Amino acid sequence: MRFGIMTMQMKELIPAGLSPQEMLGYIATFENATLVRKLHAHGFSLVELGGDLTMFMPQTFAPPAIERLAALKAELGLAYTVHLPLWSVEPSTPLTPVRHGSARALIDVVRATVSLEPEVYVLHATGALAAEFYRMKLPDLGKALLMRQFQAGAMESIHAILSETGIPSRQLAVETIEFPLDLTLEMAEKFDLSICLDVGHVLSGFSGDVTFFDALELCLPRMAEIHLHDAPVPASQQEIVYGKDHSVLGTGDLDIPRFLDRLTEAQFNGPIIFELEIEEALASLDVIRAVRSDVV
Repeated sequence: MRFGIMTMQMKELIPAGLSPQEMLGYIATFENATLVRKLHAHGFSLVELGGDLTMFMPQTFAPPAIERLAALKAELGLAYTVHLPLWSVEPSTPLTPVRHGSARALIDVVRATVSLEPEVYVLHATGALAAEFYRMKLPDLGKALLMRQFQAGAMESIHAILSETGIPSRQLAVETIEFPLDLTLEMAEKFDLSICLDVGHVLSGFSGDVTFFDALELCLPRMAEIHLHDAPVPASQQEIVYGKDHSVLGTGDLDIPRFLDRLTEAQFNGPIIFELEIEEALASLDVIRAVRSDVV
């Protein structure tokens, strides 16, 4: 199996112990390629680039930085995926100017990175606003209608991304986030997209009233990437557990041997990205080795 790691490493992006002036200088000169080289030194040749860095560190996706990432890819034999921005973007909002601006921000990151030939672009098709309405205590019919409205906005943004960038539809993977899984799968079917299964999100109940292994089976036919981290399962399938995902494997409720066995049976060979800090990802790899040493 192909295990990788994300560049959104908060300890690297916001290091402790710097003065305000030093921090400003660090942010202004931060180099994605330097971090990727460090991740490779820890044993990761598959790296997910975080598009959200464009908000605070726009230089990280400017042409010179992309050229350095491309050179590093050739030098070290790396593979990249790209997580499109999710902070501040609302690609499913009914508010048209915000939705159009969000789609533009996503398109800009695709265009900036296309020369890196990412295996997958991961998309949060809906944003924080849809999640807020999703967790409101509303009548079932009213909530269903609202979710359909957010789905319609998301599909408009997906259409814009595909038509304006020209990337193959299967290169775009919609992630299982805080939005009903059935509506996410419908979007994937409509546009022939891939799926990014976020393990911790589904375990925590983000994707609705569905068990993890049922969700896995539903996603497998289109699954191009996995975000791997552990989380507890809520006491009721109608609940959501917040703030306890993105945990080291073995500290939550994921049945790791069964999960790895199913991926092996399905011959899944897509990126499996640890959405964890470096030391947490390495600890999770140790857990995997302890239960299925043949897959690492």
